[in-house]
Amino acid sequence: MEKEIVKEYKNGDLTVIWKPKKCIHSEICVKTLPEVYDPNAKPWIKAENASVEALKAQIEKCPSAALTYSMVGEESIEEKAGTECTVVENGPLLVSGLLKVTLADGTSENKKRSTAFCRCGASENKPYCDGTHNKIDFKG
Repeated sequence: MEKEIVKEYKNGDLTVIWKPKKCIHSEICVKTLPEVYDPNAKPWIKAENASVEALKAQIEKCPSAALTYSMVGEESIEEKAGTECTVVENGPLLVSGLLKVTLADGTSENKKRSTAFCRCGASENKPYCDGTHNKIDFKG
């Protein structure tokens, strides 16, 4: 089994956690905080370039949970009340909130934040989006 890559970037008491295998390249991070996220730079995340509040707000919008954070003295990202569903133009279906996802094989997974579900049918990680909609020029 391949070991999962996890990178951490600190800004005071906040640590940005990035899991590249989960990333669907929605570019929400880059568009929201370009001063922090630069895919052409090394390191590509400069957490010190934004406030803790701005980082938290942006990370909570990450549809794949490739970006998460931890705070000194806190357990994890705050759980949102209720469930919200958003259709991303030419992209995935984003479902936010506490979810129980039952997979085709009968196993289930609990999700506590935004989850991106494939709408194009071409994902290699069904039912989840893996960004393939960009490669196949999905419209919908």
